[in-house]
Amino acid sequence: MIKFSETTMKFVHVNGIHLEYIRLPSAHPREGAPAIIFLHEGLGSVSLWRSFPQQVADTCGCEAVIYSREGYGHSDPAPAPRTPRYLHRQGVAVLPALIDALELDRPLLLGHSDGASIALLCAGETATPLSGLIVMAPHVMVEEITLAGIRQAAQGSRATDLQQRLSRYHSATNAATVVTAWRDIWLDPAFRDWNIESCLPMIRCPILAIQGEDDEYATMEQIDRIVAQAPDVDLLKLADCRHAPHWDQPQAVIDAIVAFVDRVVEKPLLSDRR
Repeated sequence: MIKFSETTMKFVHVNGIHLEYIRLPSAHPREGAPAIIFLHEGLGSVSLWRSFPQQVADTCGCEAVIYSREGYGHSDPAPAPRTPRYLHRQGVAVLPALIDALELDRPLLLGHSDGASIALLCAGETATPLSGLIVMAPHVMVEEITLAGIRQAAQGSRATDLQQRLSRYHSATNAATVVTAWRDIWLDPAFRDWNIESCLPMIRCPILAIQGEDDEYATMEQIDRIVAQAPDVDLLKLADCRHAPHWDQPQAVIDAIVAFVDRVVEKPLLSDRR
């Protein structure tokens, strides 16, 4: 577990909620490189990224900005139960406001799982200026394999064990609810028809889509649909890799991110949004 000191961990007030965040400078800063905002998965937080953001920052020459969404890490608890549009709210309302609050200029979004879906929504449904997206194990629609994986991970003694392990990465209040909130919304029948493919053709910045061939929560159909509908997509499918490519294949992921950042810095956006 990576622990950050009280002097580096800060809080930003966004839409009435205090969100924890940290900014990590690169050991080798690159002129003109955008900041990279890290968007965590459905059980994640700032600290659950571990050392990966710093490795990316140092290798790419970009500042890393990591934050915990409401109900995660040491951010404020979620103010209300989740609805089937909870990811839309994060991508369309919260993330653009966070970018404005931190005065980030055309950042690059790097999202994992739920965080990747939030990145796609921000790029496709808002006018927020972005340099690019890196989406690892994204969800654009609900698959049965996703629901089966959640049922297996979040039932009975497995759920208790999972909550205990996650308590290292969340406040006591958030640790008590993070597993049930994740399980309950994904398994809610009202969420079964959730789909964000309509936003994909509207994305006007480059995308790097990464997924493991052994992902226990999704099939390759997720990133294949992104490739089919978004204008500018680089694809990386990784063998011997499950739902967390940055843990299972860290070097391959970092190499791909470096190449993508090189392209983003040297190539202008397809067009400015709206």
